[in-house]
Amino acid sequence: MAAAVIAANVIALVITVVFARLLGASGYGSLAALMSAFIILMVPGSALQIAVAREVSRPAGAEAGAGVKPWLARLGVATVAVAVIAIPARDLIASAIGVEEGWAAAAVPVTAMLWMLVAVMRGALQGFGLYRTVALSIVGEGFARLVLGLALVGLGLDVTGAFLGTPLALVTVGVALAIVLRPHLPAPAVSGVARLRDLLAGARAPVAALTLLFVLQEVHVIVVKHEADGDAAGSYAVAAVAAKAIIWVAVGLGLYLLPEVARRAGAGVDARPVLTRTLALIGVLAVPMVLIYALAGEPLLRVVFGDDLAEASGALPLLGVAMSLLACTYLSVQYLLGRHRAAFISILAVAAVAEVALLAGIGADLERVALALLGLQLMCAALLLTTSFRTGPDDPQDLVRTEPSDPFIAPRQVAVEDSHPTRPARAVRLGLGGHGAEPADHELGT
Repeated sequence: MAAAVIAANVIALVITVVFARLLGASGYGSLAALMSAFIILMVPGSALQIAVAREVSRPAGAEAGAGVKPWLARLGVATVAVAVIAIPARDLIASAIGVEEGWAAAAVPVTAMLWMLVAVMRGALQGFGLYRTVALSIVGEGFARLVLGLALVGLGLDVTGAFLGTPLALVTVGVALAIVLRPHLPAPAVSGVARLRDLLAGARAPVAALTLLFVLQEVHVIVVKHEADGDAAGSYAVAAVAAKAIIWVAVGLGLYLLPEVARRAGAGVDARPVLTRTLALIGVLAVPMVLIYALAGEPLLRVVFGDDLAEASGALPLLGVAMSLLACTYLSVQYLLGRHRAAFISILAVAAVAEVALLAGIGADLERVALALLGLQLMCAALLLTTSFRTGPDDPQDLVRTEPSDPFIAPRQVAVEDSHPTRPARAVRLGLGGHGAEPADHELGT
């Protein structure tokens, strides 16, 4: 799975470079705006994948996966409904995104629905333990996006073809996953199956937080597409892609940070040192990245993306600092979600609205846009980091009593009492962690 995610990000970079050169500055600016809108709409589907994996892995026997077929059927109907609405409203959607390609704009919400369908299938396969299949589908989706997009561009569809490669890739992957998944699915259960809306409702805080984070990450590309000419918008888009490399490092660190914070917080241990260490790693990587962008930003953009896409080289180091600050914000959000906090979402909401208003008022000056974005990300990161570091340890959770043979209780995670009604009281072992300076397991007398 980890290797597949790394490979998918490499393929995504190849896609960016290839289509930036094929479409030119103006065309790539439109494609980047379309992809930014899609990325924002991807978050509910990604959260749904996690919820489905958790739900499918919970039941035993024939009940496992009983809800997958009804979920897919309802999402299929919803996808058709979204398409019926989006196609007549394609000019309105295109105007909102800031592009002229109406059919590509209509495909954005439909692609988000296709992503949800694929996410449900991937989540079900994860629940059944078929991780290799999920990993292959992630890599296969990237290759399909590249190949199908190139084919459609070759047929003369230009920006529309480049974007339509994504929904077609999702359809291709979805068909393949459905074939693999079908033998594992039981008949739909009449009762006892969680509703799709309940799965999403259970993750509403993470969905809201991550959606707002992706708005902060992507909406500036859409705003610049509205305000600047085509060439300038394309140049800004490739600079933004280069600057966002640090975000994907933060995403990887977040996969470790959130569960580790939740584990420590549940034991009443201060989890802030974990946040400090991950933030330090972001700093170690961000400093050389920003220095390279400041000293060699223009030749770097020219070599990688082409001569016509280096106009935003002056904004690149500012964008690098801004995205590094957003990476810190991302880690703070993961920390707070691990602590089961939600009040911080209001900070993200205000920042997202402020970003659109502030950048729209600046206009087409790319360096001023990047500087304003840096200032906004600095304020947002400062507020989130302050909130995080003020969140100290909670009281430890109640002790859990269990027989030592219980396979669902790990002694290193919870306190375990080894009790038996016919035996005299004796020593028990308490699992208290044992990481770094934290206490290791101790025997306490009964």
